[in-house]
Amino acid sequence: MSANSLDLARPTFAQRLADYYELCKPRVVLLIVFTAMVGMFLATPGMVPWPALVFGTAGIGLMAASAAALNQILDRQADARMARTCGRPLVTGHLGVPESSMFALVIGLLGMAVLHWLVNPLTAWMTLLTLVGYAGIYTLYLKRATPQNIVIGGAAGAAPPVLGWSAVTNTIDPHSLLLFLIIFVWTPPHFWALAIERHREYAEVDIPMLPVTHGLAYTRTQVLLYTVMMVLVTLLPFAVGMSGLLYLVGASVLGGWFLYYAIRLKYAPRPGLAMKTFGYSIVYLMAIFTLLLVDHYTPALV
Repeated sequence: MSANSLDLARPTFAQRLADYYELCKPRVVLLIVFTAMVGMFLATPGMVPWPALVFGTAGIGLMAASAAALNQILDRQADARMARTCGRPLVTGHLGVPESSMFALVIGLLGMAVLHWLVNPLTAWMTLLTLVGYAGIYTLYLKRATPQNIVIGGAAGAAPPVLGWSAVTNTIDPHSLLLFLIIFVWTPPHFWALAIERHREYAEVDIPMLPVTHGLAYTRTQVLLYTVMMVLVTLLPFAVGMSGLLYLVGASVLGGWFLYYAIRLKYAPRPGLAMKTFGYSIVYLMAIFTLLLVDHYTPALV
């Protein structure tokens, strides 16, 4: 092989950077960081102190990226057999396990240090617990142990607003737990919509997602039931005085549209509808938290 051929085969710095970026599941981490930042802003009536905002966001983001990388390392064999994940850098061979593991360790330790020394120890240890819950308990055990994997494991994904809140106040506030509850109840209809679309792939890799173990009809029913529960839970911030009329109206409209998708998915399913429901669920969560933020800084409409 010529030197020119070797140069062509060798990845450039930009390509390597892109691979490490994809190893972090950037879209997932973006949603995590966003909900954590909303938790920060809701924790104070004014502006978030800059150390909590900057270092808290950086630390939570780094540890979330570390958990995502660990998840891809542990799931690489299943990822190789699924269309949705077969392009990930560990599957394509762009990255190997040793360098990916070192990368996950370094950014995880860096995130832990930033949170512990520049924010507060409570946030650091809670974020570490979240990382272990997702990359360890969920990925290594729950994912392949029970069809309720996403329900139980959803606790890790629901933690970011609590982490953001604690980064500002150094406490675990009941209102932050309400934000946790919103994401916790949102997770099953969000992920089961995707699982309905990809149920054959999950069956092929022996992951007992609900559509695989209980069938599509049962899963559609669960999506509908959890959506009803989610809509009710998202009204609680208004009920407890955490948010105002602006949030109530917006959450009701958003929840009504999600419920419309869930009802159609249950009673009038058609090809592609599950993925549309999944796509809307992401927009929905971001919109709900945006509403909470805007309402927080908007004078009461009375």
